[in-house]
Amino acid sequence: MKLEIARPAAKMRGLALLAATCGLALQAHAQAVMPAPQGVLSLNASASVEVTKDLLSITFTASRDGNDAGTVQSQLKQALDAALAEARKVARPQQVEVQTGNFSLYPRYAPKGGINGWQGTAELVVQGRDMAAISQLAGRIQSMAIGRVAYGLSREASQKVEAEVTAQAIQRFQAQAAEIARQFGYQGATVREVNVQTNEPGMVPMAAKAYMRAAAAPMDEALPVEAGKGTVTATVSGTVQMTQMK
Repeated sequence: MKLEIARPAAKMRGLALLAATCGLALQAHAQAVMPAPQGVLSLNASASVEVTKDLLSITFTASRDGNDAGTVQSQLKQALDAALAEARKVARPQQVEVQTGNFSLYPRYAPKGGINGWQGTAELVVQGRDMAAISQLAGRIQSMAIGRVAYGLSREASQKVEAEVTAQAIQRFQAQAAEIARQFGYQGATVREVNVQTNEPGMVPMAAKAYMRAAAAPMDEALPVEAGKGTVTATVSGTVQMTQMK
């Protein structure tokens, strides 16, 4: 009979694997029998501040129709170039910013099939904080029509009130936690997890009825503007541990 003796290194590896397996088993068992935390409360609180909107965005559009694709494209380019030349006269960083938008050309089909013409559209977007300059520009651009008008809140304006509105939301969260803990018979509450989020309004299109009245004004007159208010909101959500029963 031949006897084999296990090598020390292999034996140590086997013991290490056994210990690791046992450790994992004990940890899983501990987690399975660990009681759920008691006196944990989930809640959220929010606060809002109204701010005057300080961004105006106007989208100018041009539409052309014809039998020849090249002619339609050339007409759109001329309309866009003329509007761009006017807009660039007042362009300033953040105050009046100019960019081209959608430029598309697509075939027009006859009822019985086949292409019987071409249609195209072009857009120019003017946006910024100088609402007076932008509204006056709207009256001077005559090669394109006003397609959309929208108002919004700049990042700078929202940042001015973010600290204030966040502090209000945190105070409300703490007050709610303390009051609810008291109602449940606890002395107080400590924060376990917390999440803070702020939301600011995006660009809001002008009401259709009001926009139609503004668009009916003569082309050489400034577009009437009224930005209105935007709301910056902060929300605090999380869990607290209620402590010390009365």
